[in-house]
Amino acid sequence: MQTRELTTLAGGDAAALAILTGVGFASHGELGTAGMRILATFIPLCIAWALIAPWLGLYDPATIRQPRQLWRPVLATFLAAPIAGLMRALLLNAGVIIPVFVLVLGATGALILFLWRSVWLLLRNRQVNHG
Repeated sequence: MQTRELTTLAGGDAAALAILTGVGFASHGELGTAGMRILATFIPLCIAWALIAPWLGLYDPATIRQPRQLWRPVLATFLAAPIAGLMRALLLNAGVIIPVFVLVLGATGALILFLWRSVWLLLRNRQVNHG
């Protein structure tokens, strides 16, 4: 995989996670008032993604270039959500992980990452096929 392609993919993953975080806070009407809680959600989510994604081959050229492998970012997000939830709870001294938070984070994250990776794959294949 070319460095540029990997950088685009990883940067897009981070942007998708940032969008996920922003949408989450906005859906609760807290985007403008959340302050550091945004980072306490976004950073653990990125760390959890960075731990899980490579393990599922999400940066392996043989895997990511095949449409039939688009289930992998979905699974990765569902696996990363509990890890991110735990880290977030620790950062916020919450003492407890809210299961609904983890489920919603996993489901919406899976959708956003699936959409992003699908668009990336479509554009990449179009570029390769048309020059």
